[in-house]
Amino acid sequence: MLWREATIVVFGLTMGSAVAGGWELPGSAGDFPDPVVRGGDKAADRPYLLERVGEAAVVQLYADGFESLPLDQRILVYHLYRAALAGRDIFYDQRYVHNLEMREVLEQILTHADGVDPDTRAEIERYTKLFWINTGPYNNLTARKFVLTCTEEAFLAAAQAAVDEGARFPTQDGETLDVMLTRMLPLFLDPSVDPSVTTKTPDLEEDILIASANNLYVDVTMDDLDSFTEQYALNSRLVKRGDHVVEEVYKLDGKYGEHISQIIKHLEAAIPYATESMAKALNALIRFYRTGEDADRKAYDIAWIQDDASPIDTINGFIEVYMDARGTKGAWEALVYYVNQEKTAEIQVLADNAQWFEDRMPWDPKYRKKGVRGITANAIDVVIETGESGPVTPIGINLPNDQSVREEHGSKSVSLSNVVETYEQATPSGFRTEFSCTPAEATRAECWSRTVGELTTNMHEVIGHASGRLADHLNGNPQAALKEQYSALEESRADLVALYFLPDPKLAEFGLVPVEHHNEIVLAGYESYARNAITQLRRVRKGTQLEEDHMRNRQMIVRWLMDNTTAIEERVHNSKTFYVITDVTVFQQGVGELLAEVQRIKSEGDYEAAKWLFETYGIHFDADLRDQVVERVDALNLPSYSGFVQPKLEAERDADNTIIDVTISYPQDLMTQMLEYSGNAVGMVRPGGLH
Repeated sequence: MLWREATIVVFGLTMGSAVAGGWELPGSAGDFPDPVVRGGDKAADRPYLLERVGEAAVVQLYADGFESLPLDQRILVYHLYRAALAGRDIFYDQRYVHNLEMREVLEQILTHADGVDPDTRAEIERYTKLFWINTGPYNNLTARKFVLTCTEEAFLAAAQAAVDEGARFPTQDGETLDVMLTRMLPLFLDPSVDPSVTTKTPDLEEDILIASANNLYVDVTMDDLDSFTEQYALNSRLVKRGDHVVEEVYKLDGKYGEHISQIIKHLEAAIPYATESMAKALNALIRFYRTGEDADRKAYDIAWIQDDASPIDTINGFIEVYMDARGTKGAWEALVYYVNQEKTAEIQVLADNAQWFEDRMPWDPKYRKKGVRGITANAIDVVIETGESGPVTPIGINLPNDQSVREEHGSKSVSLSNVVETYEQATPSGFRTEFSCTPAEATRAECWSRTVGELTTNMHEVIGHASGRLADHLNGNPQAALKEQYSALEESRADLVALYFLPDPKLAEFGLVPVEHHNEIVLAGYESYARNAITQLRRVRKGTQLEEDHMRNRQMIVRWLMDNTTAIEERVHNSKTFYVITDVTVFQQGVGELLAEVQRIKSEGDYEAAKWLFETYGIHFDADLRDQVVERVDALNLPSYSGFVQPKLEAERDADNTIIDVTISYPQDLMTQMLEYSGNAVGMVRPGGLH
């Protein structure tokens, strides 16, 4: 599972954390240390926030330690980087069946735009940047479609002007340019055509698969699957052909075979530079890509877990199931990273003491693991994230998702250190101030945001996702029982674990928080979590329900606490709404009670209880409150989420084509990077097998 950040982008407990005893009440002056200056001199001398595009911020990701890596490790990273790029278009196609041809139309116009009307060109550029950031025409967080705001006539004129400059559009066999544009216009301009990429709670009892525009199913309904047994649940597309459902398997000689062959080529090139344990894992991954068999996927998961000491690592494959309304199909993604040794000690403390936390979980002892094993935890610096992991990026990851593998072999947790730093450097200070009820709350947020963000991310991943055990009757597969509710429930469980242990004095004993400031950190963490339930509404500017699983889980927890405890109070000052923490002890007690129930639901596969929990607290929201939040955010010109420009690696080769060096640079320009990735940059040769 991955953890998405919340301050300006995607998820989490980013501006709060933990402590015990002697609670300071909201609004009191407090005794705060000076705010931490983060990132050092280098951070102050380089740009993080590059531009704003509508609701989105575009930020640059830096990987400072790369140049210090030995040459063999830099070469290893380079080949893994190429493998990450080779699969990028798999996710484009999974996300929406028209994505690749839509992207090609947009990029052809922008690279042949000399004759395009300036106003139309500016609007197409705005839309295309959002398209790149979100990997298609659907907001990454709300799942709702966004559209071009120019007229149909203006768009057609822009396309014709691009043709006059030499643009080549992706017409289908026998299709003229006019016919192609007529066919595709609604995709760009009509919000009612395929309005949502993932719909887990459709209107009027519509089928969740039919209501979702993603390309994981074709003409398949939930009823069609009642009597159908999937052999390739994670790595296939289901297609209705006549009266039969067919699995199109993602593998070398199956669907996406051309792309997978390129991934394999680069993985094979990486193996000579890998450690022995990493080479074993890469070979297992290659075998899975060749066969598509679940047994080979499981063998890869185990080999990847067992590679627990390599300084370089990658995540590559069909992994997270958030995009699938029924929570089964894996979306393709890739990350390449190296261990940040300086920052790893803190997260490793949690892994080393995972059994201590497991033994004190507030749920029924029969759901506790008897012997926690195999948890590897590292702070990492990312070099590239593609597919579902980028340009909108997580801040923490815990894998594999296979519960049976986790219980028997363990898991790996990573905290994306340079991603967290980028979020911190690019976060406007006005965001914290506007939604804090008092100056003291705002000061706590400013002072402890980085400390809390890293700590809660680590606890969420290491002792959250990695905890608990299932009842035997689930056979290690809670997703099958909990269906579309699973992902939101699991994210809730991991959040609740982090919230529950925030006040525990053991964190200070472990050296994870300064004992003299533990109280302020806990209060800041709880305030942040409650605040986030309000601020996340800025992302859903239409409708009155949440679709994204992390957003559902955050609202569910806060609304449940407000309905079942006295820990959070809604207050209104000057027509502005605030959620105020009134009792930290009651907050933690309520979290413990809710966590016990959430674990029971997961362990037993209680679908009806999960559905009730989210339909009661996690899905629907007050449109008036949302409108107020949007007005406050827009007045401050605050972004709702961020897209990352990735570092760029280039290989230097000798006369024999042997790599003799790998260099890193930072493009600091979204358009340049996206056009290079797809092969549409001026003067570039298009990579084979991508279109």
